[in-house]
Amino acid sequence: MTKQERAQLPRAFWWLWASTLVNRFGLFVMPFLSLYLTVERGYSATYAGLMVSLYGLGGIAGSLLGGSLSDHWGRRPTLLTGQLGAAAFTLGLGFANRPALIAVCVVALGIALKMSQPAVGAMLADIVPAPSRPRAYSLNYWALNLGFSVSALSAGVLASAGYVMLFVVDAATTLLCAVLCFLKIPETRPTASPAGHAETPRVSLVEVLRDRRFMCLVGLNLLVVLIFTQRHMALPLSTAESGLTTGQYGIVAAVNGVMIIALQLPVTRFTQHRAAGWVLAAGALLVGLSSALNSRADTVLMYCLAAVVYTLGEIVYVPTSEAQVPAMAPAHARGRYEGVMVLSWSLGGFVAPLTSGLIIDSYGTHALWTGCAVLGVLAALGYVALLCTRTPRTRQHTAAPPSVQALPQE
Repeated sequence: MTKQERAQLPRAFWWLWASTLVNRFGLFVMPFLSLYLTVERGYSATYAGLMVSLYGLGGIAGSLLGGSLSDHWGRRPTLLTGQLGAAAFTLGLGFANRPALIAVCVVALGIALKMSQPAVGAMLADIVPAPSRPRAYSLNYWALNLGFSVSALSAGVLASAGYVMLFVVDAATTLLCAVLCFLKIPETRPTASPAGHAETPRVSLVEVLRDRRFMCLVGLNLLVVLIFTQRHMALPLSTAESGLTTGQYGIVAAVNGVMIIALQLPVTRFTQHRAAGWVLAAGALLVGLSSALNSRADTVLMYCLAAVVYTLGEIVYVPTSEAQVPAMAPAHARGRYEGVMVLSWSLGGFVAPLTSGLIIDSYGTHALWTGCAVLGVLAALGYVALLCTRTPRTRQHTAAPPSVQALPQE
C-alpha cells in the first residue's frame, strides 16, 4: 500500500485493526473445538456438531443484541462487553467437565463473541469514508487471517502438549484486545441531530427485515456461510478420517491464513473496481469447488490444494460482501444492519455443524462435501440474478467503486 493510501485511513481505524490482530493471534478454541470434543474428550461427531451448533445459536442472539446495543448504547461499550465476556467464557469452557456445563459455556461464548462483531462493523463504517472502505475491510480481513495463520500453527503445537493451554492463551489474548480497545479506540456512534433539525428516524429490526433487497443479500450470504463453517467442523474430521495428525491439520489450516496474507491486498485492488455481483458469484463458485476437492482428498497435499481454492474464493468474497452493508444501511442504523448480516453467519454456525454431524454419521464426509459444492453453485447463480440484472444507473454513486456502491432497494 502506498503512503497516500495509508493516509486516507484515520488513526482510529489502525487501532481497531491492531486490536483485531491481537485478538486473532490467540484464536485457538473454535477451529479445534470439534477435535477437542471428539479426540480429547471422546464424544461422538454428532455431539461435537451439536456443541458447535450451540455456539452458533448463541451467536444468533449475540448478533442481534450487539446490533441493537451498538445503535442505542454505543459501539465502544458493546465491543468491550463482548470481549470481556468472551475471555471469561473461553476460560470456563476449558475447565468444564460435564456435557451440560460445556453446552452452557459454548452458548455464552457464542453470545459474547458475536455481540462484538456488529459493533466492529459499525465502528469501521463510522470511521472510514465510503471510497476507502473496500481497502479498510480488506486490511481488517488481512489482519484476521494473519493472526489465524500464526494461531493455527501454534495451536497444533499447544494441542499436542495439552488442550487446556488453547483455552488459557485464547482467553488471555481476548482480554488484551479488550484493554487495547479501552485505551485507544473512542466512541464513533453518530451524534444526535442538532437542535432545530428533525429528529433522526429510528430504524427498528422489523424494518431491516422488511428491506427485501438487503435480506436477499443476507440469504445468499447464508448459503456461502454454510460452506465456510465446514472449515471448523467437517474439515478437521475429514483430515482425521484420512489419517492426518493434529499437526498436519494445522498445516492445512495455516494455508488459508498464509495465502490471505500474501494475496488479500493485491486481489482487493483488482476486485474493488469490478461489479459486486460478479465478484461475489466468483467467490461462491470457488468455495464450492474447494468442497468438491475436499470430497476426494486423502493426503496433506490434496487437502492443501483444496485449501488454496477455498482461500481464493474467500479472498474474493468476504471483503466485497462486508462492504455492501454500510453501503445499504442508514448511518444511524448501521448497528442493526450489521447485526442482521452477522446473524447470517451465526445462523450458519448453528445449522451447519448440527446437520453436518448427522450427515457425516449417516452418510459420510463425501456426501457432506458434495452438498456444499451444490450450495456454492446455487449461491453464485443467486448473486448473478440479484446484483447483475437489476442495478439502475440512477442509483449508482460515482464516488464509490462498484463493489461498495449502494445496492438498489425495493
